[in-house]
Parts: sequence; C-alpha cells; structure tokens
Amino acid sequence: MKAVLYICHGTRIKEGAKQAADFIRETMPLVDMPIQEICYLELSAPSIEEGLRTCVERGATDIIAIPFLLLTAGHAKEDIPEELAKAAKLFPDVAIRYGRPLGVQEQIIDVLIDRMKEAAPISANASVLLVGRGSSDPATKEDFSHILDLFQSKTKLTDVTIGYMAACEPSFEDALRQAVDKQPHQLFIVPYLLFTGILTKTMERAVKKLNSTSEIHLCRHLGYDPVIGRILAQRVAEAAQSEPVCFPS
Repeated sequence: MKAVLYICHGTRIKEGAKQAADFIRETMPLVDMPIQEICYLELSAPSIEEGLRTCVERGATDIIAIPFLLLTAGHAKEDIPEELAKAAKLFPDVAIRYGRPLGVQEQIIDVLIDRMKEAAPISANASVLLVGRGSSDPATKEDFSHILDLFQSKTKLTDVTIGYMAACEPSFEDALRQAVDKQPHQLFIVPYLLFTGILTKTMERAVKKLNSTSEIHLCRHLGYDPVIGRILAQRVAEAAQSEPVCFPS
C-alpha cells in the first residue's frame, strides 16, 4: 500500500508547526493516496522516524517522502535524506521514494505579489526587500537570483533587493538598513518563507525598531494558498513515478 510522508522543516514556534500541518491537510484531498502523514525534520514532533513508523503501522509498503520546503538546499539535499536513511534501516522491506521541494515557481511569485497587495496598494516606484531563509548551499543564491528576475519581470519594479536571515550575504539586517537609508517613498519587506517562526518574529522586531519617515510594510509569510497546494500535490505525483531510493545499509 502506498503512503505519502510530508516532511516539514519544524520550528520552536508552535503556531508555525500548526500552519504547516494545516496547509498539508488542506492539500491532502488533491492527492490520491490512502495513507498521508506529516512529520518534521527538527524542532517539532513527530520526527521523520516517527512519521515513517506511523505509515508502516497503517499498512504502507511504499512510502513517498516529500520535503515540504521552498527551495532545494542543504535540508533537502542532505539533512532529510540522512534522516530517511537512518529510519529506513528500521523498515528494510519498505520502498521509499524521495520527491523534490516546491522549487522556484512563477506561481509562487504571484503569491508574493498578492501578499504585497494585502499590505497596501503598490506604487509604481515602490522599493522591495525580498527576505530568504538563507543557506550555505550556493544553489540558494542562484535560486534567489532567478526569483528576483521573475519578480521584477512581473511587477516592473526596479528597486528590488534581497536579504537573508542566515548563512548568506547580505544579511537581512544589512539589507534592511541599506533599503531604509535610501529613504524610499514606499518599502515592502516581503518574506520568502512558508510559515511563521523565529525568523518572522525576528523580522517583526527589526521593523518595529526602525526610525524612518518612509511608508514601510512588512508583508505576511506565504502561508496557505491553493496555488502552492497544487504544486505540492504535483511533487507527490512526480515522486510516485520515481524509482525507490537505495539507502546504504
């Protein structure tokens, strides 16, 4: 019997973990699998091992593991496969297929723009600071370069910069300072993050400390959107057609 195991990042903020689980539950009806379970890489429960065990206890013999992440970086390439490999040893008779993260998608850029419109009408000369999680994986900056191109193509805005919460330069703090120093008429700070968590709380505190005459809007995280839900369901369908992973014994 087939199962899907959705693997979220996890967060110390309970509301963030709940948002991730609620998002996946909204998406489950789009996925034709008898068993669908949710787990977390770190900081939240259940763990990947616990998620796999639940699938097996419900009768799964073929499990599709889907990293519910925005981009392909260290977590998707290394951390999650390592945890899956450890857990797979406990269930040697179970086939495990591994899917892709959401990836850079035009539709997600559309959701970003929607989040800006929720915050305020967008002026033609608005400045934008896109904020990513950051990663030591060079692919992260490549992905954000693509995201920036797509965003500017869709919005026609010219003053769009990027800042990262960790592991990449420029840091969010530096990028925010530079954006504010330009004294824009209107500045949107747009988190390229799925859910609330420590990072969004850090951004909120930084924005509250600003002393600026500019019109500044901190947009909300991406959160649930049917568009992103459909991409997640597509990732499940893709992975269902892939070969099982051969984990080292």
